[in-house]
Amino acid sequence: TDPDWIAMDLFSQAEHDEEAQSILVSPDADFLARVEEAMERLAPTLERETVIRTSMANRGALIQVDDLDQAMEVVNRICPEHLELSLDDSEVWAKKVRHAGAIFLGRHTPEALGDYCAGPNHVLPTSATSRFSSPLGVYDFQKRSSLIGCSPEGASELGKIASVLARAESLTAHARSAEMRIKKPV
Repeated sequence: TDPDWIAMDLFSQAEHDEEAQSILVSPDADFLARVEEAMERLAPTLERETVIRTSMANRGALIQVDDLDQAMEVVNRICPEHLELSLDDSEVWAKKVRHAGAIFLGRHTPEALGDYCAGPNHVLPTSATSRFSSPLGVYDFQKRSSLIGCSPEGASELGKIASVLARAESLTAHARSAEMRIKKPV
């Protein structure tokens, strides 16, 4: 990918505020150096240069890894709100991502498109919460109910577990309710 593109992609997040975080992970040391050079050259051309420089200095990073597999490990540890997979076979690599709010596939899909016009929405989990949370979706606006049903055998087995847990919490009625469903040996 053109290093100027990646530099501007990093800046597009850094310009939000001084606490924004932009990180580039790559196994290619030469590419990282070319992106860093592009950043130095392009930063002075931007209105929010001061914010960008502060954000990048305090919270940004260019991280060299051994290979793309290790890059995916780093990504899954960071749990980014946005993730650009600016590489060949981005769809294949996306399958290795466990934690990201939105994944932008390929060199021609910068995150800035997601901010304004691409994708279903841009309400995403921030601050590494993609580890346990998802982007806002239609399910957030639907009322749902859980349906739970047990056979006599299932209730008997689950009753044993529920009884132990309920008694550990000193909730005797819960325990006895579950125990009443436990089948007696014949």
